[in-house]
Amino acid sequence: MITNVVKQHNFTNFTALREEEARVKNQAYRMALLYDFYGDILTERQREFYDLYYNEDLSLAEIAENYGITRQGVRDVIVRAEAALTELEDKTGIIRRFHKMQEQFCQLERSLADIRAVNDGRYQDDELENCCTQMEAVLKALKQE
Repeated sequence: MITNVVKQHNFTNFTALREEEARVKNQAYRMALLYDFYGDILTERQREFYDLYYNEDLSLAEIAENYGITRQGVRDVIVRAEAALTELEDKTGIIRRFHKMQEQFCQLERSLADIRAVNDGRYQDDELENCCTQMEAVLKALKQE
C-alpha cells in the first residue's frame, strides 16, 4: 500500500514537473516568436535586455551586473517589453494568422500528395501531373522557401 502511494506521489510529481517544463518551453517559444515578429518596435534597451534574457539565457542578476543597474530595473524593462509585444499581437493577430497559414500549407501539401497518388495509380495523366507541379511551385513561393 505504501509503495503504491509513493509510486503515485512520484508519478504525480513527475507529471507536474513535465507539465511545468512544457509550459516554460511554450512560454519561451511564444516570447521568441513575439520578438521575431514585433521586436523592432521595442526601444534599443528593451531589445538588448529581452535578447539577453530570452535568447542568451542570462539571469536578471547577470544582466543587472553587466549594465550596472538593479535586478528589478532589468525586470521592469523586460516586463514592459513583453507587455508591448503581447499587446501588439493581441491587436493584430499576425502570429496567430501565421500559424493558421502554416497549417493550411500542410493541408495543401497533403492534398497534392493525395492527388498525385491517385493520378499515379489510376490515370497517369501528364496534364494533371503538370498542374500538381505548378501548384507545388506556387505553394513553395507562398511559404517563401
